[in-house]
This record gives sequence, structure tokens and C-alpha cells, in this order.
Amino acid sequence: MRESTRLITAGRRREWVKGKGGSVVNPPVWRASTILFDSVAGLENASSHPDDQLYYGRRGTPTQWALVDALTELHPGAESTVLYPSGVAALSMALLSALEPGDELLMVDSCYEPTRVFCDTVLKAQGINVTYYDPLVGQEIEHLFTPKTRAIFLESPGSLTFEVQDIPGICEVAHRHSITTILDNTWATPLFFSAIERGIDLVVMACTKYITGHSDTMMGSVTAVPGHFDKLKRISGLFGQYVGPDDANSALKGLRTLKVRLKEHEKNALKVAKWLSEQPEVAWVLHPAMSSCPGHEFWNRDFKGSSGLFSFVLEGGNNQDRTVFIDSLEHFGIGFSWGGYESLALPVDPQPIRTAASWQAAGPVVRLHIGLEDPDDLIADLAFGLKRFRASRDQSGF
Repeated sequence: MRESTRLITAGRRREWVKGKGGSVVNPPVWRASTILFDSVAGLENASSHPDDQLYYGRRGTPTQWALVDALTELHPGAESTVLYPSGVAALSMALLSALEPGDELLMVDSCYEPTRVFCDTVLKAQGINVTYYDPLVGQEIEHLFTPKTRAIFLESPGSLTFEVQDIPGICEVAHRHSITTILDNTWATPLFFSAIERGIDLVVMACTKYITGHSDTMMGSVTAVPGHFDKLKRISGLFGQYVGPDDANSALKGLRTLKVRLKEHEKNALKVAKWLSEQPEVAWVLHPAMSSCPGHEFWNRDFKGSSGLFSFVLEGGNNQDRTVFIDSLEHFGIGFSWGGYESLALPVDPQPIRTAASWQAAGPVVRLHIGLEDPDDLIADLAFGLKRFRASRDQSGF
């Protein structure tokens, strides 16, 4: 089946939607903690196969299994998927499944800040050494390998600064040394970047973002290739990771419209980004589909599309001038996360959290998520904001 058809049909097994006399469209929401058995023999049989039949609520019901099936089907070459209550829980479990005390991890310097915090606290306390690397290092990353290097974590595009990595090149040298590759693929989803086909072993997504798509559900997922899934599943169970059936149902419904939403986010964001690149108050647009973005050549080679999240650098000014700009916007909410139908604007500062590659810019940075509003309304809003920014900047002497 082609991609659009898989999005609609995946996770809709007949036994999960069939009722007396007919079938429902969406798998029902099964809410359960205790599962009752007809006999001790039935309980013992279920305990031997707890992951593919009803056994105990924490092990899942057809509601969670339907989402697992659907997400796995979107990743050709995957064995299966584990669901988590947040994206941070997902990336944490992916890392813990790939590393042991005494191991070394190579972590991309442009990673999501909570990823860095997890590395610098939990992994450090576990005796795992973390080395941060330049996101644009490519196959030269091999020079950073030591006999203890066990995993490489990639995030492409990177958080805040949106560098696109040479994922196939890094995976090639990693696998030559039997090193596990982990990718945060939240920005592109498997629709715009097929990570496992490009050599990734563990694919992390914050399903809070585009998968659910409505800014009302927290969830994460890790999809694994054969040879990596069993340990991921085991350690996740030991940590008691669990997603409730209502959240799984919400994500499954969001998944059905993922492709049409992503295409609209892409179209709107490109129009806004290109307009911003022409404004004198803007020094630099960091959108992976534009040649001004570091690593654009890898996006052009490997990706099928671009989503709605990108950053831009203001021309001069200070943080107060940036605040004037953001506070003047009418159609952009101010808040964390992204991937919903609404547009967002957020002040960000990449420089203090970078350690492997310095990051400098001509002015303050703003991260935008472009939603499903009319892009001309968003452009008019941004134009007014830039006018206010210019007045504040020029008055302050920048």
C-alpha cells in the first residue's frame, strides 16, 4: 500500500473493530487495569504471551496495540514500537536501552535541551560518558569513536538552529563499528524522512507534536529495528512506562490526517519563511528547505518535505526588542511545544547551551511554528511585529 492508504488503514485489525452485525471505523477505547480470566489455565496462558493478548492493563489493550501497529507500519524495516507518556520519556528509554555503565555516547550538540539535561544528569550518574559533537561533522564523526562508543544520537534538523545532518553518512560509519544509531525524528515524521531505511536503529518521536496534531495530548514513541526492540521493550516495562487508552485513541485519530496536515504546514511555513528572508529586519532564516540553512544539501538529498517549525535571526537589536516583536503578534501564541494547528512564536537563545560548536548570530533568535491559519494573515501579523521591533531597536541604538 502507498503511504496515504497506510495512514488510513493501519491499526484497524478486523478483530479490533468488528462487532455484532457490523464494524466500527475507529478501534474502541479499551480502559482496563484488571483483566479477568475464565480459569487459572487462561491466566497462565496469558502470562506466557502478555504482549499480544489481554493480561494486565499496563501491558496494553487493543487501543494501544492499534497505535503501535499503525506507527510501526509507517517505518519500513521496523520490528515494532513502544509508546511513552511524553517525548522526553521516549528519548530517555531509547538511550537507556542502548547504553550500559562505562559506555560512551556521542550526542549531537544541537539536540533538544531536555535531551542534553538527561545526558548531563541521569546518564552521567550512571557512569555513561557523553561527548557532544558538531551537527555538521558528517562521516568525520568516526574520528570521535573510542573502544567504548556504543551509540550516536542524532536530531535532524536540530532544535532551535535547524542544522540538517548527514544521517546516511553517519549511520554508515556507525554500523561499520557496531554502534547503535538513535534519531529524534519529530520534525519530519516518517512521512518526510524514512529514518530506518536510511540506517537508524531507534527512531524517537514526540507524538505530542504532529502525530496527535491538536495540542491536547502528551505522548512519545520509539520504533526499533530487529535486534534492538527486545531490549527496548524490556527496559521500558521495568520502568513502568505506559500510555493511557484515551491518549492512544487521540493519537490514532490524529494520525489519520497527518499527511494532509503536514502538507499544509509545509506550504504555509515556506511562504512565511521566504517572506521573512526578504525583510530588512531579518538577518538569517533557518529553514531546512532554504539554502540559507546549514546542511540544506542533506535535506535536499534525503527528505521528502519540510514541516512548519523553523527559526530566524533578527537584524540587530536586543532581547527587549525581540520581546516587543513577539508581544505585538496577534495570531501567534507564546508557548512551548509545537505541531498543533495553531501558530506559535518563542524567544530562544541557542548560544549558552552549545558546547561542541559555537553559535553566533547578528541578533536575537525567534522560533516559529506555522500552523493552519491563512499564511497571508500570519505575514501581515509578522509585518506589524517587525515594524514594532524596528522602532524599538532603533530607539535603543542598535
